[in-house]
Amino acid sequence: MMFKHAVLVGLFLLAVGVGSAQAFLSIFSGGYQYISAEELNKRIEVGDAMVLLDICPADEFAAGHIPGSIETNAYPTQTDEERSRLNKGLAALQAGNEDIIIVCPGGGGGARRTVDYYKAQGVDEKRMYILQDGLKKWPYKKVPKS
Repeated sequence: MMFKHAVLVGLFLLAVGVGSAQAFLSIFSGGYQYISAEELNKRIEVGDAMVLLDICPADEFAAGHIPGSIETNAYPTQTDEERSRLNKGLAALQAGNEDIIIVCPGGGGGARRTVDYYKAQGVDEKRMYILQDGLKKWPYKKVPKS
């Protein structure tokens, strides 16, 4: 019965608008917000203010990353040592108001753990988005580490 009501609410929100639909879908994604490669690419092209935080391992970052990404090499963000790599620029993230896009290899557990870590550090979870399907499915321009 509860699921039936959730579906009805979801259909209503879908009818009302995309933003509401995204909010509804985030309920079913564990509360995490995702951004598609297409939407992120559009935001990059128009110069939207945001922070691209790449947690991919060093070799993957070096092989190619989204231009303007901050390298942390924190993936898979399971140990204290890996999480400590997320502290790079933490004060700026806490003080800022731009969206933070978490880029990881596959858009899964490492990215969710990154969101959880930053949330525990006081970063507003409404600002954080995970690149859906991660860097492995990024079909746009990547640049090698210089």
